[in-house]
Amino acid sequence: MTGLWADLADLVLPATCAGCRERRPGLRHGVCPACVAALGALRPLSVRPTPAPPGLPACVALGPYAGPLREALLAYKEHGRHGLARPLGALLAEVVAAAVGAARPVALVPVPDTAAAARSRYGDHLDRLARHCAARLNRGGWAARVHRPLRALPRPDSVTLDSAGRAAAAEAAFRPRTTVGWGRAADPAPVVVLLDDIVTTGVTLAAATRVLSATGWVPSVAAVLAATQKRHHL
Repeated sequence: MTGLWADLADLVLPATCAGCRERRPGLRHGVCPACVAALGALRPLSVRPTPAPPGLPACVALGPYAGPLREALLAYKEHGRHGLARPLGALLAEVVAAAVGAARPVALVPVPDTAAAARSRYGDHLDRLARHCAARLNRGGWAARVHRPLRALPRPDSVTLDSAGRAAAAEAAFRPRTTVGWGRAADPAPVVVLLDDIVTTGVTLAAATRVLSATGWVPSVAAVLAATQKRHHL
């Protein structure tokens, strides 16, 4: 992707590559050249969990949750590599552009972190991605704004839950904020794009969509960076 290397080159120089976790001789950037090439080669594609939960909108992902994309997301979310927000946000902008099509006003709605998750990660990780995503889209001629009509209620960490537990937790995960709106009444209604970093079963995106739709914010599509792939056991 144009500009991806420049975004990654601006990162503070860590000891290991965020994409492959290797200590490479002469590593001068947050991500090594091989991982930059792998990330830049990804192209957004439509994805759909099987089975898809009721209410899940169309979903577009940059790629599978594997390889350098998975490692970069883990480095960003779980290991404090917050400098990755800008290049990952730029990649998310590519997904939004592919999902929506021609440049037009878009309302970017990130799935919010719980207060506990935001504290542990020193801020809402998806909100940071959304802001960089909007900035990249606006530089490309889009009219993109980040909106936060959802608030997240306390819930268990999804990594500790099975699929039934995820579904139950997602059902009670979100509430609309007291004040929601598009902004100026004269503004045309934008395309609502729901943002998340990873889609697994789709229950979180479906639950967020139901709450948003009840308040008039109907997502046309969900844009995510990565989609997990179901493993088949023989």
